[in-house]
Amino acid sequence: MSEGWNILVVDDEPPIRAELRYLLEKDTRVGQIAEAGNVTEAVESILSNKPDVLFLDITMPGRSGIELAETLQNLKTPPVVVFVTAFAEFAADAYNLDAVDYVVKPVEDARLSKALDKIEAALGARRVAHAPRQPLRLTVDRGGKKVFIPAADVCYFEARADFCNAICAEGTYLINESISSLERRLVSEGFIRVHRSYLVNLEDVHNVEIGSTGLMELRLDRVNSTVPVSRRRAAEVKSHLGLA
Repeated sequence: MSEGWNILVVDDEPPIRAELRYLLEKDTRVGQIAEAGNVTEAVESILSNKPDVLFLDITMPGRSGIELAETLQNLKTPPVVVFVTAFAEFAADAYNLDAVDYVVKPVEDARLSKALDKIEAALGARRVAHAPRQPLRLTVDRGGKKVFIPAADVCYFEARADFCNAICAEGTYLINESISSLERRLVSEGFIRVHRSYLVNLEDVHNVEIGSTGLMELRLDRVNSTVPVSRRRAAEVKSHLGLA
């Protein structure tokens, strides 16, 4: 199997497809090249071959390249699109569909090279965006020593003046950080502020109870505890738990 980008060239004119293929094959970043003469053929090729890059004509019999690009936006990871057309007036529509470039026919080597550079940048940014994240770790105090624990190990944080207790299944640790600071850092990790004094890991919420004070409480089975939810934050918490 060839290394490099998997490319699909979509154009209703065979000589133009052949010329573009010839130019693309000169670049070492290019791997396999497939061709389609209309949108129907292109859709079949996209579903079966999952190309990295689409060189797409706009005006073709039947559905247009613009219509195909609109449809591709429904895919989880659509191919990077470069429009190749004889009509410059479609440029605004093309860029509204997140095309990385818009090349006017006839295509020249130098202009195609610039388009390939943009493709390389777009694919690189996509790889970075989809790279697995390293689990966030927190520095806590355990027996007078600084140690690291994964944030996911914490069931909830309890505010204590300008520091917090981190309550985990393995024990309670001190973390020298305010609860507001932790909230800002951990909101993307699935933690939610449920009370001025509590920040909870939503993954640990087993069920919701109503306490003796009438406040909603969250049952956290991993540490056999309940955490109160303030009235001010109750609606937001219910929404996050799918109870609203």
